[in-house]
Amino acid sequence: MSKKQKIYNDQFKAEVIKLIKQKDDNVSATARKLGISMQTLSNWFNKAKTGRLAGTKQDNPNLIAPIRRKQKNEESA
Repeated sequence: MSKKQKIYNDQFKAEVIKLIKQKDDNVSATARKLGISMQTLSNWFNKAKTGRLAGTKQDNPNLIAPIRRKQKNEESA
């Protein structure tokens, strides 16, 4: 039996990160409240801090583009 993977849109992710920051809440408590894996939420939070999560204040397309180009180059090598 396999678990069905949940897919969250960028807006939802951004709202959850915003909620954590507004309430000065921790990731694990928020994950439990929302029924999201703590690892998933932690990944979103870390991406938001580094400007790689779409829809967050820190989202910076100028930062994301070089990272994605580097990833593509590494994948094709």
